[in-house]
Amino acid sequence: RQRERGDTTLRAALVVFHLRCVTMSGPDALFNVHNNFYLGAYQGAINEASGLSGLTHTEQTERDCFVYRSYIALGSCQLPITEISEDAPTALQAVKLLAKYLSDAGDKEIVVATLQEWLADPACAGNVTLLLMAATVFQFESNYVEALKCCHGAQSLELMALSIQIFLKMDRADCAVKQLKEMMAIDDDSTCTQLAQAWVNLAQGGSKVQEAFYIFQELGDKYTWTVRLHNGSAVCSMHMGRFDEAEKELLEGLSKDAKDADTLANLIVANLHLGKPTARFLNQLKMVAPTHTMLKRTEQLEEVFDRAAQAFSL
Repeated sequence: RQRERGDTTLRAALVVFHLRCVTMSGPDALFNVHNNFYLGAYQGAINEASGLSGLTHTEQTERDCFVYRSYIALGSCQLPITEISEDAPTALQAVKLLAKYLSDAGDKEIVVATLQEWLADPACAGNVTLLLMAATVFQFESNYVEALKCCHGAQSLELMALSIQIFLKMDRADCAVKQLKEMMAIDDDSTCTQLAQAWVNLAQGGSKVQEAFYIFQELGDKYTWTVRLHNGSAVCSMHMGRFDEAEKELLEGLSKDAKDADTLANLIVANLHLGKPTARFLNQLKMVAPTHTMLKRTEQLEEVFDRAAQAFSL
């Protein structure tokens, strides 16, 4: 498998080199930037963006949005907060608001109120990046109704993919399937669509899990293996009872980012099923992501257990 990945990586590198030799103007000018971002290769997206030239003003703004969003994903929220000026385009201002929301010193209530005010303004309410940033913040707030309003009727694949994530969180796989069909009608080969299909397949379970596994494998072999793809592949393996394979996949992901919260959480699950110690991964998760969903659920279960135990105490 490692040899196959190496050969595929070489071929992918040659393809990227060829693409760089072609003029970057036109509808696919930002393809490599988008693709790296969706795969979770954030530094790759930043690197690709730095080599682009001859872009239109609209493409420059979109490029900058993906660059700053990549920095946010890497944990560098302060950079877009500092660099994006008050007179920047609406899209960049929206990205700045997301950075403020996620920063340690961010005033979340002010960010939410500002987004709601902008969404009520007809002059900018149709801005795709604004809708995406607003939906992302509302999702963090667990306000799924408002988040879905931002995604409703969108022709943006990324907004549609986000709505699928929200539907799955709401246990509405039926709505997710319907949205996926609309995405596939627009572009079934898009990385964004492929990832969404894998999420839906996982939610449906059964034989669909194997199909999701193949999607993650294909994306990793075709482009680059990222922490996101390692986790997706590992979750599929766990659903199929292959916990040894899942552990190997997750350890590969951990070697690329030792602080990735989802990798640590999934390693805890895999090791529990394998009968291996989990204390180290649990302590790491508490340090890097003290508000992670797994930790919150664990605390809730511990409280329930303690109350039940007290009822039987002498």
